Amino acid sequence: MAKQDYYETLGVTKSATAAEIKKAYRKMALKFHPDKNPDDKGAEDKFKQAAEAYEVLSDADKKARYDQFGHQAFDGSGGFGGGGGMNMDDIFSQFGDIFGGAFGGGGGGFSGFGGQRQRVVKGSNLRIRVKLTLEEIANGVEKKIKVKRKKQAKGTTYKTCSTCNGSGQVTRITNTILGRMQTAAACNTCGGAGEMIDKKPDGADAQGLIVSEETVSIKIPAGVVDGMQLKVSGKGNEAPGNGVSGDLLVAIQEADHDSLQREGDNLHYDLYVSLPDAVLGTSKEIDTVTGKVRIKIEPGVQSGKILRLRGKGIPSINGYGKGDLLVHVNVWTPKTLNKQQKDFFETMRDDEHFIPKPESTDKSFFEKVKDMFS
Repeated sequence: MAKQDYYETLGVTKSATAAEIKKAYRKMALKFHPDKNPDDKGAEDKFKQAAEAYEVLSDADKKARYDQFGHQAFDGSGGFGGGGGMNMDDIFSQFGDIFGGAFGGGGGGFSGFGGQRQRVVKGSNLRIRVKLTLEEIANGVEKKIKVKRKKQAKGTTYKTCSTCNGSGQVTRITNTILGRMQTAAACNTCGGAGEMIDKKPDGADAQGLIVSEETVSIKIPAGVVDGMQLKVSGKGNEAPGNGVSGDLLVAIQEADHDSLQREGDNLHYDLYVSLPDAVLGTSKEIDTVTGKVRIKIEPGVQSGKILRLRGKGIPSINGYGKGDLLVHVNVWTPKTLNKQQKDFFETMRDDEHFIPKPESTDKSFFEKVKDMFS
């Protein structure tokens, strides 16, 4: 089932300001919060959908990628995700910002409606850059990358935090003009984990973690663009105790191609032909992202003519087919001639077949450019 548009989920337009997006999410979060709608699966789903939409639209970088590529910017194959992988703890971690701390103390929990939820500590994210050829981008590829990530060291044991008794948070009662209000915040002693280091082996850090190299398989979908960031869930640094691992963020870098230039989903190829080949016609072998192909050059081809090979470009990241390969024909004029060659062209200078006679089908440069983008 297709995901609902994030703007529609929050009930805002694409031109909505950050403040309007935040206000819309706050309204939905209050309306569909599980503590206000116990045992209501529909309300819980709407609550999660709103949180997912806000997680993307409240981040300038994620919002820009979503506006350009839609859900495909985060839902590439191979375990990539955007907000879709959020759990309840991820959602409640937003509340310190949305509700100013009154309902959760910066992600320590949510107690505004009576229910306390232990904060799950998440490991830090890792970022890597992967360089891809045009061929890999066009066909999709699986990369095996060696990543150094923090993992729990063998022999590390934990004990219950004595400050929060394992809850991961501390609560305070404050008297306000609205009455007594209970707030929750992450425990400063254990950082919200609910556990503390009991024993750790030599070489482990203060959290019982040790750096280990691991080979991670990354499936990259066809059609990605330079600068796009994909996410491999759970392949960042591990968290101490019963925490969850962070994510591996993969930034795409596009390598230059020897003969092809990319423009969106289309590719461009400069084909140089000799004057005799332009006059007599020929066939030429050219590069594409799926291998070499041979194309026919008609006799009398004009320099600047564009041959369009449909479907020989890059697949759309949104799944809307493939771009085209545009072959730009350039007739190569020799700069040096021997006497015999010069004499030939001297005799042809005023020949009617060599006098330029543009036809209606011979478009100007500006018309060709216009056609390329139409």
